[in-house]
Amino acid sequence: MRKLGETVAAKQRTFRWVLTARASEIEHWRRIVSEALVGWGADPPAVELARLGVSELLSNVIKHVDSKRCCLTVTANGAEAIVRVYDRLPAPPVIGEPAWDAESGRGLWMLRAMAPRFGYEAGRPRKGKCIWFACELSRYERGSRT
Repeated sequence: MRKLGETVAAKQRTFRWVLTARASEIEHWRRIVSEALVGWGADPPAVELARLGVSELLSNVIKHVDSKRCCLTVTANGAEAIVRVYDRLPAPPVIGEPAWDAESGRGLWMLRAMAPRFGYEAGRPRKGKCIWFACELSRYERGSRT
């Protein structure tokens, strides 16, 4: 069986999945998004950032949102990919610098620091929000690694 990245991703510019966020399935979604980025020619740092971001955003749905139904999208947009998770909690994400000894609360803070672009958009009144981040598909010119 051929992987997503070897078949459709090179031609398709957006992938969208409606899912129920479950801890046991986060690795599955990390792999699926990774395959899309690889199909678009992403370099390893972009793939790793996407994997980290998917983990964080889906984990936040599991931890903070009553309804675990959400929508995960990844879109190739020029030289970058945009990963979005839409959930049903209208409250904006809380992102603050965590205490050095905090056991949680670092994920979005780290993702915001690592991604070239990061943000959230409010949904229709009381209808949830979208948290998103960008990955540069390639930090290097093809053929040179300076």
